[in-house]
Amino acid sequence: MKPVIALVGRPNVGKSTLFNRVTKSRDAIVADFAGLTRDRHYGDGRHNGREFIVIDTGGFEPDKPSGIVALMARQTKAAVAEADAVVLVVDARQGVTGQDHDIARYLRTANKRIFLALNKAEGLTESPRLAEFHELGIGQPHPVSAAHGQGIRSLLDATLQDFAPDDESDDPAGPDKPIRLAVSGRPNVGKSTLINTWLGEERLVAFDQPGTTRDAISVPFERAGAKFELIDTAGLRRKGKVFEAIEKFSVVKTLQAIADANVVVLLLDATQGVSDQDAHIAGYIHEAGRAVVVAVNKWDATDAYQREMFERSLAQRLAFLKFADQLHISAVKRQGLGPLWKAIAEAHAAATRKLPTPVLTRLLLEAVQHQQPKRAGMFRPKLRYAHQGGMNPPIVVIHGNALDHVTEAYKRYLEGRFRAHFKLVGTPLRIELRSSHNPFDAT
Repeated sequence: MKPVIALVGRPNVGKSTLFNRVTKSRDAIVADFAGLTRDRHYGDGRHNGREFIVIDTGGFEPDKPSGIVALMARQTKAAVAEADAVVLVVDARQGVTGQDHDIARYLRTANKRIFLALNKAEGLTESPRLAEFHELGIGQPHPVSAAHGQGIRSLLDATLQDFAPDDESDDPAGPDKPIRLAVSGRPNVGKSTLINTWLGEERLVAFDQPGTTRDAISVPFERAGAKFELIDTAGLRRKGKVFEAIEKFSVVKTLQAIADANVVVLLLDATQGVSDQDAHIAGYIHEAGRAVVVAVNKWDATDAYQREMFERSLAQRLAFLKFADQLHISAVKRQGLGPLWKAIAEAHAAATRKLPTPVLTRLLLEAVQHQQPKRAGMFRPKLRYAHQGGMNPPIVVIHGNALDHVTEAYKRYLEGRFRAHFKLVGTPLRIELRSSHNPFDAT
């Protein structure tokens, strides 16, 4: 399971800049303005082949009794509670402040792995001024510069060294290894009810109230000789709706469950339409590369007009999941569950399918012969051969020359050719382009 790292510190010390550097993104807004970040922000990081989840938090003032600062502190305390490791970010140029001492005192009582990052330390790595940070009492300081990328590698080495490396193989469908099947969606769409229907017993609490499930629950299950591990995830709410302290683990546990699953059933509520939150969850499933089946629950409770509007909304908001099967079910009345299991099996088989190199190369050359990529100046990209680079999701690696100029539209064209031949339904397909090195290039 992915470890979780929380970035904590007083306002304007560079937590969001460090978050963007670690996640290799620009998801967190950065400006020279204290208090810009207020909610918890989640992102995925990868270091030396080890994947992890990073949480960016707002400026932390543990002892503020009321106001927006107190709410920000509550968000930060929730991030610390759900984290496996905490990085305290301080400003190396300002030195140790009383607020740094307050935060360090709180973190020492949290019983977490704590690491100290001295941000804005460019040019100060050998300075004796950094010695004063030892007085915080939370271990060896790590001088870094989030803005310039200095010291980030050594900080991540130290933070991740105590976590066991990923032992998941590329082929998760071994004979004795269960298929991890996660059921995800908004609160109160029927996730627990669906799993109870599969199991034939009231194994999970199902109640007509959003937020009944607080954690990711795992249940072993066997069907038609195949072993499964059913995972019921907590419903992902919009940020502004997550207030209760008891829900502090829900988001990160759900993200971990999706990332660790082999197949995800995205459950939608036909009576409520497709919301922005449904699209957000679907986007995370797609980014994680999980095989997915879209199941529309409570289909029996809608009329013809509602069904037509739902289908339109589904086509618009989840267009990026057009490769996934979409089924109409009723978990309560046990309708549509047979086709759902068939779609789950097909999605898993597609995600773990072996793609022979000779076949991939032949398909690539046939695609190029049918439609060549656009020229880029005087040159046209040359696509020479292809091979499989991974499973779940399938990755096709294409080698050639000047592949940096291959357009996204052409990549989608190639993806369509590969999908059609191998019948890759229900799984994302990644295409990686690798240009050959020119030995005569002086650079």
